[in-house]
Amino acid sequence: MNIEKTLEIIKHGTVDCIPEQQLRKKLESGKKLRIKLGMDPTAPDLHLGHAVVLKKMKQLQDLGHEVVFLIGDYTARIGDPSGKSKTRPPLTEEQIKQNAQTYFEQVRKILDPDNLTIAYNSQWLRKLDFADTIKLCSKITVARLIERDDFAKRLQTNQPIALHELLYPVMQGYDSVELQADIELGGTDQTFNLLCGRFLQEQFDQEAQVVITMPLLEGLDGVEKMSKSLGNAIGLTQDPVEVYGKLMSISDVLMWRYYHLLLERTSSDIEHMKQEVAKQSVHPMDLKKQMAFEIVQQFWSAKDAQAGQENFAALFQNKDYSQAKEVALLNSLQQEAVWIVQLLKDLKAVQSSSEAKRLIQSGAVSVNDDKVTDFQAQITVTNNMIVKVGKHRIYKIV
Repeated sequence: MNIEKTLEIIKHGTVDCIPEQQLRKKLESGKKLRIKLGMDPTAPDLHLGHAVVLKKMKQLQDLGHEVVFLIGDYTARIGDPSGKSKTRPPLTEEQIKQNAQTYFEQVRKILDPDNLTIAYNSQWLRKLDFADTIKLCSKITVARLIERDDFAKRLQTNQPIALHELLYPVMQGYDSVELQADIELGGTDQTFNLLCGRFLQEQFDQEAQVVITMPLLEGLDGVEKMSKSLGNAIGLTQDPVEVYGKLMSISDVLMWRYYHLLLERTSSDIEHMKQEVAKQSVHPMDLKKQMAFEIVQQFWSAKDAQAGQENFAALFQNKDYSQAKEVALLNSLQQEAVWIVQLLKDLKAVQSSSEAKRLIQSGAVSVNDDKVTDFQAQITVTNNMIVKVGKHRIYKIV
């Protein structure tokens, strides 16, 4: 494959390639490039937002380059401050270890495990003593660090920035030095951190890595980027039938982003589909079904996609609740009435009272097809009661 075609493949779907001319030179050298992608195990599950950048890594893997999936088990102790308006609570070493154990199995859904190097940044960061850390910090100025957008915003609003947060981009940059990365991938929210890797490599007399950034996938709410902490994510380990239902719950506008970022439809493809909708030649619901089917098929299996489609038809189109998730709640059945929030927690439909309140007040909760909008509502629980939370979570109490 010639350089121009290779460049076209690599750049397709990206936001920035910094600097593109250096990428061309690296490709022209003919050497096998080392591609770095790092993720901190701050949660046990990767999600479809991560899949966007993982798919780009798979392209580079297919082009014959060496891909290194870096698990940031040491940087996770700090927690990436990207986009955060306050200091993140630190994770325990046990939490980090448990989360990291799941990552390899999850990336196998997308990357070829036989041509994949897994690295942990604790392998080198743990070895740095205090003198080493001071020497590393001397290579970058505070002025450069607080240029970072989220740090600058926090300073402007008098929000505190802990000293260890300033060290995060330095540590992530040092990972690139240790790995001698040629290219580093990341979302657009990682741009500053990735550029720190370029800068530090130059300080250590290495050839600077090329930075390739990918767009961020919006979560189910269509507003914020997909994130487990925001409750708008679809995890790569979730039940595929439930995933199909969640995908069907997104807005018609957001559907085009999912087609573009996850299914790699071109702008002209999407424009054609929009025109078909405008002419009423095709219904948005049918396109959304196709999208949900293809995404589940890609990251799970064709069998799972078919099961998700059939389950959705039964639950939502035919109002046949025989396939709803059955949950045994003997304690609730024995009470005269249960607070709606407690009922949702017992069903494991929500993780907190605040999440329950948000869903209830937005009209997303119903009991036996009657909406519950009162946060203080007391519910008399009966056998075979149907509780719906949002458009994709349906529970049958037994």
